[in-house]
Amino acid sequence: MTTEQITAELTTIFRKVFKAPDLELDPSLTPNDVDNWNSLNNTIMIYEVEEAFGIKIPLREMITIKTVGDLIAIIERHTAA
Repeated sequence: MTTEQITAELTTIFRKVFKAPDLELDPSLTPNDVDNWNSLNNTIMIYEVEEAFGIKIPLREMITIKTVGDLIAIIERHTAA
């Protein structure tokens, strides 16, 4: 799966979870940049990501996510063939 494909799927997830239909993802995007990105919605977003990509993100990796780029890198590692 390419970075572009991951970003497209993440965009769909983020728009749904954060109720932001016009949200455009950028690797440098942080929770401070997105309305409604709170702890509850973060948990929902992680669940949606795990379901969409068929992966399980361990807690030790979850706590390292500071930007969308960090999340993309984790997804790339877990979906690499």
